Amino acid sequence: MIVLGYNGFTRGAELFGRLYGATGVGRNLLVGHDAAAALVIDGEVVAAVEEERLSRIKKTSDFPAQAIRWCLDSAGVDLDQVDVFAFPWRFSPTVAEEMIAKICDAELPVEAKFDSLRRTGELYTGMLSRDAVYSDFVRRTGHPLDPNKLALVPHHLAHLMCGAYLAGGGDAAFLVSDGRAETLSAVMGELRDGVVTRFDEGTVDMASSLGVAYGRITRYLGFVPNNDEYKVMGLAAYGPPPQHNPLLERVVRLHEDGSYTISVPPDVQEYCALFDGIFGGDSEKREEFDFRVKVAGLAQHMVEAVTAHQLRALSAASGLDTLLFEGGLALNCVANTKMLERSSFTDMEVSFGASDPGVAIGAAVYAAGLRNRPADAVTTPYLGPSYDEGRILDALEAYADRVEWQREPDAAAVAQRTAELLAEKNVVGWFQGRAEFGPRALGSRSILANPAFPDIKDIINLRVKHREPFRPFAPVVLESEAPRVFEMGKKTSSPYMTFVFPVRKEYQERIPGACHVDGTARVQTVDARQNPELAALLGAFTALTDVPCLLNTSFNVAGEPIVCSPRDALDCFLATEIDHLVIDRYVVTKRGGAGTIA
Repeated sequence: MIVLGYNGFTRGAELFGRLYGATGVGRNLLVGHDAAAALVIDGEVVAAVEEERLSRIKKTSDFPAQAIRWCLDSAGVDLDQVDVFAFPWRFSPTVAEEMIAKICDAELPVEAKFDSLRRTGELYTGMLSRDAVYSDFVRRTGHPLDPNKLALVPHHLAHLMCGAYLAGGGDAAFLVSDGRAETLSAVMGELRDGVVTRFDEGTVDMASSLGVAYGRITRYLGFVPNNDEYKVMGLAAYGPPPQHNPLLERVVRLHEDGSYTISVPPDVQEYCALFDGIFGGDSEKREEFDFRVKVAGLAQHMVEAVTAHQLRALSAASGLDTLLFEGGLALNCVANTKMLERSSFTDMEVSFGASDPGVAIGAAVYAAGLRNRPADAVTTPYLGPSYDEGRILDALEAYADRVEWQREPDAAAVAQRTAELLAEKNVVGWFQGRAEFGPRALGSRSILANPAFPDIKDIINLRVKHREPFRPFAPVVLESEAPRVFEMGKKTSSPYMTFVFPVRKEYQERIPGACHVDGTARVQTVDARQNPELAALLGAFTALTDVPCLLNTSFNVAGEPIVCSPRDALDCFLATEIDHLVIDRYVVTKRGGAGTIA
């Protein structure tokens, strides 16, 4: 059985921009962002890629035409061979009736209700309905799709199926929490023997979305909502944990069943006025670093308090030991660690597709049947495009007037030569194998550096990534070495950068470049089975330097998607102060030699 999962709408940006003002700073506040496609054959995910990696438009919500084509071509499959086309949104007539009823029951003037009904109606008929989704697919692919082959999968169920598949398909309690699905923002329950049971008492309406509230604070602080929340998370570490949180008194109300109500007005001016009153702010203070740190700390504490409240109810209702956490909130790796350590669960899984790229995988897995997952299916994030030596050489030749390169004889020589470069204060672009899927660079399209240099974070932030100096970087470490360097708690591995751990005191001075201001690090663990090239590099680097990890960040600059192709990598390399590019077996330098950063 062949199933194609995909996420994205041709008219999403246009309709949300015109009807709801989702432009400029609010450009990502729309349905279908992080468009992607995934292919499942006989129960196994064989290919997946985000549309942004191919279109080069970050977080695009467009119909994923290029991603679909690549997934099919990579497996040698034609559209007419696909058995099911799975889409991770189901705005059924029942859901539409519920949307209409909520508008009619809202405390709004009659004119405002009619306006809201008009906009919702145009959005539904032009984009969200089954007919609109079907027509969008046919128009963009030219394929005469059998309507019976189109499966609409509820958004939160797609999130859950992605996490469940990537965790191996075993029994687990689950929490899915994000900005919005069709009408809800959070659900909880359990998965037993492939059967999903939702605990209705723990559901949270979209109007009380924790993700949306965090996003509004993100925008209040001058950042881009549904994009820059990780900046708020990073800023929170610069201040002490709050002793008193007015958000939990004036904005959040927790209910005994594990649900909650959040009251933040949707209008930007109104919620900025609310937050000014709560935080003692104004337009000038919002630009001050210390004020931002204070607000970020309160926002982060709110997330941790609310999710802990959800887990208490979930663990009481389910006797299962493992927790699956998916959805946009699952990218808050600081909260993830605290959720696990403070709960009764013995383990917690957060997948590399936890946010909306993963719903393309999840929709396909659901349509294929989670129980049909082969027991020996390989769980890997390296599901995207790879490039053979001919394609790499073509790209290098196209830039021959600006770069020069040397081919190493084998993979061991590549690892050794790269380790020698990283032993010095060099920044290296690392491009190997298939591109990773999801928002994190996991060692296939990465920028690497030596964390032993205290100023390496500043160098990369300012001279390579072109981003704020307070932003931390993640260490990548051999899984076997991780417990020696980091306090891993209940976790034995963290392959997807979805958890944060304290750096052991004896290593904080040895790897200052990988330590955040509070002495923690968002760790990625690696072994030779998951990523043999990166594991070999870590082994060679540790043997050469006695430094047990490397600093790893995504191979891109601020505002651009992670590189995908050799040409993308060369463009980024030449536009920044990256010293060397290692692409497959080729070690590339700039003509004239940028040299080592002083």
